[in-house]
Amino acid sequence: MARHMWDARCAGQAYANLPDALAPASIDEAYAAQEAYWRLAEPVYGPVAGVKVATTTKVMQQLMGINHPCGAAIFANTIHPTPARIAKAGFVNLRVESEIALKLGADMPATQAPWTANSAARCVAGAMAAYELIEDRNAVYTETKAASMIADNCWNGGVVLGPMKAVTARDVAGVRGTQTINGKLSGEGHAEDPFATLAWLANLLAQRQRGLTSGMVVITGSLIPTFSVTPGDRVVFAVDGLGEVAMDVV
Repeated sequence: MARHMWDARCAGQAYANLPDALAPASIDEAYAAQEAYWRLAEPVYGPVAGVKVATTTKVMQQLMGINHPCGAAIFANTIHPTPARIAKAGFVNLRVESEIALKLGADMPATQAPWTANSAARCVAGAMAAYELIEDRNAVYTETKAASMIADNCWNGGVVLGPMKAVTARDVAGVRGTQTINGKLSGEGHAEDPFATLAWLANLLAQRQRGLTSGMVVITGSLIPTFSVTPGDRVVFAVDGLGEVAMDVV
């Protein structure tokens, strides 16, 4: 399963679900395939340096036939500081999500699960405005199956991180973010509870006997609908109390 998805990505092929002969029999099997995908990706993209959440909205979950979010890895060589220059030609189809990222200041081992928002918060060093770079390879979302997307590492193509600030849950739960493209407002929205999302991801990993480690980056879901960019665009995402993250698309 992992080799099929990795080879398709390396070849720049349009996304397709795993063929029936390779389709995961369960979500657990899909995550096992994802871990095999990490081993294929790490020589190219560097070690796993964080995690992401995907399919957080009920609409996306219904499209993919699930009733829960999904998780995936972020690789070290795909983490970019603001202001980043991102080449669209490096992606089959680049889409962008405006998120809040958390950086861990302490380990979150599987042995300490189940995690709650309060216990997870004690492990956070700070938060920042962030972009997730989505490599969906022109997927047809209405046809995408969650298990196949999980095996494909939930389409993560990297992240762009703004400057980090120390925060509490009160500072970021419900906080407002605004998105501009070439200086024009293109969207705004509010966060839910990033610490609750961190706890969910830590518990997901704990089910697989994996933990999170200090220094990892966790992106916690988009405040604003996913959008596309073109070369020449400058995009800036500002979060109240956290500052900005900026990206130039070339």
